[in-house]
Order: sequence, then C-alpha cells, then structure tokens
Amino acid sequence: MDKMKQLAAEKSLMQLTSVFNNNQTVPSQFTCDGENINPELNITGVPANTKSLSLIVDDPDAPGGDFVHWLMWNLEPETLQIKENSIPAEATVGKNDFGNNDYGGPCPPSGIHRYQFKVYALDKKLDLPASAGKKELLAAMQEHILGQAVLVGNYSRAR
Repeated sequence: MDKMKQLAAEKSLMQLTSVFNNNQTVPSQFTCDGENINPELNITGVPANTKSLSLIVDDPDAPGGDFVHWLMWNLEPETLQIKENSIPAEATVGKNDFGNNDYGGPCPPSGIHRYQFKVYALDKKLDLPASAGKKELLAAMQEHILGQAVLVGNYSRAR
C-alpha cells in the first residue's frame, strides 16, 4: 500500500466518542445552561507514529461565523480519554473565543447549533504559547496531521 493510501486509511480509523452520539443533542450539563463542564471524550484508532494530539471544539453556526469553545494541544498520543470536567495534565489549553483558556460549553443565542469536537493526531509536538487561538493552532498543525476524527453534537437553548 502506498503512503497516501495508508494515510487515508489511518485517518478513517480514528474515532471520537462521548456520552452523546454523533449528530445528537449535547446533554445540558455540558452547556452554559448546566454545569458548563466538558463531556468525557474517548479517542480510538490513533495512528502509529503519532507524537501528540490536539483538540478543537467549535460552533460553525454562530452568528459571527465559526466560534471556538475549546482548544488543546500536546496531549500525549496514548491519551484515550479526556475525563468529564478535566484537562490532561500535559495538555496546553489555548484561548477560546470567550477569551478564556478553558472549556466554554454550547450556548447558542437562538436556534439549533452544531458543535464540532475535532481531535487530530500529529507527527510532532507543537511549540505554541497558551495565548494562541484556533488560527495559530491550525497553522502549526498544517502538514503534520496523521489522522483526525470529528464528533458533532447539537444544542438549542430552552426559551
């Protein structure tokens, strides 16, 4: 198998799961209407030769365009689980669009929004300061992604 086919196969093997299924509702405890804590995330199928993992949680349906809720990088490649309401000790947490270096749960102003939980397997550790945002993280990851997985959760606030 040539290298491109192998990379494509490895990218498709990676999976990200949680307490909610793909394209289902994010439980309110993980939103601004609840405890505003991160849900448990489970990672499987991490490609061989992975040196670090990164995570981006964003809302592509936000009124002003993509809104970032959580950024993390330099998680150990052996990280198979991010526990509820926790951040792995080795991870660097970047600046979200709330202006904080932590998890900010779904909090749509109106309607149903999609929240994308995206994990990336990288062939290197990233040299980024905690003040970095999504733009800087994406630039640093470019050309280094060995695999990725996406879990989409939906959320609408009760009115």
